[in-house]
Amino acid sequence: MSVIEEKPSSGRFIGVGVGPGDPELITLKALRLIQSASVVSYLANDEGGSQAKTIASEAFAGVTHAQNEIAIVMPMSTDRSLANQAYDNGAKTIADELKQGKDVVFLCEGDPLFFGSFAYLLERLEGDFPCQVVPGVSSINAASSALNHPLTVLKESFAVVSGRHSALQIDTALEQHDSVVIMKAGRARPRILMALRKTNRMQDAKYLEYIGRDNERIVQDVSTLEDKAGPYFSLFVVTKSERGTR
Repeated sequence: MSVIEEKPSSGRFIGVGVGPGDPELITLKALRLIQSASVVSYLANDEGGSQAKTIASEAFAGVTHAQNEIAIVMPMSTDRSLANQAYDNGAKTIADELKQGKDVVFLCEGDPLFFGSFAYLLERLEGDFPCQVVPGVSSINAASSALNHPLTVLKESFAVVSGRHSALQIDTALEQHDSVVIMKAGRARPRILMALRKTNRMQDAKYLEYIGRDNERIVQDVSTLEDKAGPYFSLFVVTKSERGTR
């Protein structure tokens, strides 16, 4: 009698948000999935360093079984073709594990679907494999907490833009919305400071770097901020200086 071998069911591709930097902001669900995963994946630099893996280091300390890792090396370049090639290669390696019935947990800083690298892998894999997302604390929420300041209240409007947007887009957001968070300030910091001056919102703005990490920096008065490029992990929070109480 011949024995028919059943093919293992496909594993799940799970995007897990690990928050902006403070390891204690990792959710219980994320912790459980990281510790139980057969395979863990993350973005890494050329030297193998990974911000997301570092944030989740305490979770790895509780792993009691052999766990494979897939480091997707992301070149530090503005050339999107190089990034897309890295995502293509990473998705292929992840797919090989999923086909064997193994769950692959991808660690993503902040929230996986908010400016998250997970989104680029998701679009490559979701048509062929079951996918799941575990939300994480975004840098926006962490910034608000670090400042002890609400992002928006009552009928205030709220917008999120990127330092990669044009000067006109940033100016328009600052002019039309009560509260604005400008992500990915980094190289765009001089342009953002110029926009704040132009729209008379310097007094409304706060600046943060590396939120929740040992090297966290908060600048309450952005007029004192160096008018030069800053680190990638930085943002501006702009809210109304005076707010109603009703």
